[in-house]
Amino acid sequence: MGKPEQSILIIRRDNIGDLVLTTPLFEAIRRRYPNAYIAVLVNSYNAPAILGNPFVDDVFSYTKGKHAEGVKVLNAYWRRFLLVWRLRRQHFDFVILPNGGYASRALSFARMLKPKSIIGFDGGKEKGGGIDVPISHVGGESLHETEDIFRLLSPLDIAEPIPPLTVVPNRQVVERIASSLAPAFTAASGPVVALHLSARKEKQRWPVDRFAVLARRLYQTHGTRFLVFWSPGDENNPFHPGDDGKAAKLLADVADLPVSAVRTEALAELIAGLSLADFAILSDGGAMHLAAGLGKPMVCFFGNSPSNRWHPWGVPYELLQKSSEDVGDIGVDEVLAAFERLLISNVSKRPA
Repeated sequence: MGKPEQSILIIRRDNIGDLVLTTPLFEAIRRRYPNAYIAVLVNSYNAPAILGNPFVDDVFSYTKGKHAEGVKVLNAYWRRFLLVWRLRRQHFDFVILPNGGYASRALSFARMLKPKSIIGFDGGKEKGGGIDVPISHVGGESLHETEDIFRLLSPLDIAEPIPPLTVVPNRQVVERIASSLAPAFTAASGPVVALHLSARKEKQRWPVDRFAVLARRLYQTHGTRFLVFWSPGDENNPFHPGDDGKAAKLLADVADLPVSAVRTEALAELIAGLSLADFAILSDGGAMHLAAGLGKPMVCFFGNSPSNRWHPWGVPYELLQKSSEDVGDIGVDEVLAAFERLLISNVSKRPA
């Protein structure tokens, strides 16, 4: 086998949503350089979001120190050293740092790999050099995250249009979840709506009692079925608070509807579960971007996050955001109207 026309490493060490919003770069590079070797370096937490991506040759991951405990921290740093050594021997032509601005930590990692060139946003003289192919970030703040970082591909002679997001569910996990859904859900035949209850930020959380009212009215109007998702765990856990209590309340309130709980202890399970839905209703966050990567039309709630920067990419969506920047101020009637618009739009675009 001959040497690939280009060897390219993309480093994206951030949250799940940030990584998913980077997936259009993978497809664009592959289409421009079909014989290139394309690898991605991520952290162990977000890695499942891009496993199985058809445009990537290898996914490398490591555990951040904050995600390890006790003696595991030392093991994590040792494994990271071995990973750096392995990647350094790859002799990459390009390392790309697709962050929404200057990424000092990713740059430090990239420099250890000794690639021929590093492409990233210029941090200016006050932040030092180290980027061989700097791209000005001026004006990037006003763009969507995907549009912003896509500009980093210009040195590779890659321009718009920007592809959609790509998230690939694990087929075996999909089959396992599908086989365990509640009988009342599987016996019904209406469209499937994913309801995701959780959000990291307080102002992004829609009250659980409104989810119950919404589900009942959607069922009455459209005969919809529901898959309920949430962040597992006890809300009083100081390290990893979850929404088991909210989920239990919602499930009790809608027990007479075709509803199935999908408890997702792992990211691969969340991806697989979302893939079974036709639509999604949820707040801005990682799950929203995963749903977009799976091609799901959605109604999304935005609190105090900039919607122009983080709105769903590449799928039909209805975005609800109040001037108060508090999701709690969004009413059920507003969500119903948004879903109706989404439903009409989605039906009208289907082939005859």
